[in-house]
Amino acid sequence: METINEKLDRLRNLLLDENFLTGKGLSNEVNIRMFCYEPKDEMIVRHFLEGLKNDNKITCNLICHDLYHIFLEICEEKKILDKIPEMEGKRGSEFLKDRILKFSTTKAFEEKMEYSPHKKGDVLLISGVGEVYPFMRVHALLEELQVNFDDIPIVIIYPGKFDGRSLKLFNKFSANPYYRAFGAI
Repeated sequence: METINEKLDRLRNLLLDENFLTGKGLSNEVNIRMFCYEPKDEMIVRHFLEGLKNDNKITCNLICHDLYHIFLEICEEKKILDKIPEMEGKRGSEFLKDRILKFSTTKAFEEKMEYSPHKKGDVLLISGVGEVYPFMRVHALLEELQVNFDDIPIVIIYPGKFDGRSLKLFNKFSANPYYRAFGAI
């Protein structure tokens, strides 16, 4: 069985692959790749991603977005971040979840990631998927992103499994259908 370090090496090599960067061979499909890993390897993956940002051999332009940081930014803009513990204590977790789901939409996340113009060699790398559950589900976010990011590769750092048809967060939750991504890295 492949180790996490071997998988991370494959991810790094993918970011160096010209065919990946140009989307060659995809038959006009959106270039979305899933890097799936065992949730127990979270800290190894985080360390790797930090090193990747400073890796001078990576020639592509990595546009890195941590969904958790975006989530906190959205909560701050809605002036709710400091109130979350008190709200949960007084009104309960379900009330808090319902309240946050009203403004932490896929569109809100997409707007935080949008930039232009996209350039040849850009790669959108998204992490923090597990940290924003249940407020954001990656299959729903990808539906939103594929509209405005169809011209650059997208790599999702995913703590769970993807079988080519469904995503299963943390290898535990019910699988969510998503068929537009290409096989797991």
